[in-house]
Amino acid sequence: MSTILDSAATSARIAHRSVLGDIKAVWTRETLTILRDPFSLVFSLIQPLVFLGLFAPLLAGVADDGLGFGSTLQFFLPGVVVMITMFGTSMTGANLQFEIMTGAFERILATPLARQALLIGRALKELTPLVVQALIITLVAVPFGFDLHPAHIVVGLLILGVFGVGVGALSYALAIATRKNEWAFWAVQQSLLFPLLILSGMMLPLETGPDWMQALSKVNPLTYIVDAERVLFAGTFDDSAVVYGIVAAMVTCAAGLWVGVRTVTKSIL
Repeated sequence: MSTILDSAATSARIAHRSVLGDIKAVWTRETLTILRDPFSLVFSLIQPLVFLGLFAPLLAGVADDGLGFGSTLQFFLPGVVVMITMFGTSMTGANLQFEIMTGAFERILATPLARQALLIGRALKELTPLVVQALIITLVAVPFGFDLHPAHIVVGLLILGVFGVGVGALSYALAIATRKNEWAFWAVQQSLLFPLLILSGMMLPLETGPDWMQALSKVNPLTYIVDAERVLFAGTFDDSAVVYGIVAAMVTCAAGLWVGVRTVTKSIL
């Protein structure tokens, strides 16, 4: 009996290492495309910097007076970081659709790579430049009055990483479901992305909004991510918002991977 249990435990460890190795292989392959075209990473910094430069002054006084985050940047910058993550991970399915059309993804499916590794590795590839962008934007904001709390920011980025893997997996599932109608992917993605961002209080506080908006924000997982990021970027750990953010990130990640793996496994490309 002990021999059987030892054998099962050994097989489980090998399978675990195999999945991690597959994730690393997929992430490395996908990340090399970024290194070959670093201009796209630099260019993608423009939009969040524009949001930061134009929206933050409009919020002057709102965050200072009513929300307890100190400076306007302390309130607004975490929302911009979340926005970067959402834009990047929710559009990852578009890259997959291109690979489906060229037949590259079909060849990848013929390999012995674990299906969850395909999703996690690709999502992590999208998160890698997003983390770099978030760090650059945060450092840019420091001379303008943003209080830097490195340890808290690292925790915040880890939460965003878990959440982003789930969103990326859902984006891939949507790309496969709409592979015969490319326009449908963008229609669904855009129709969901902006309401989720607005109803999370990312750009403007919802406390003064109508009751129906506040009610919808309570069922929006992105709301809890934004709240957690604001608390962490403000330099606080001891807050229920961080716990709720971690739970929202883990639930989104688990649901996204379940839907994504199921879609990849059952779809006939």
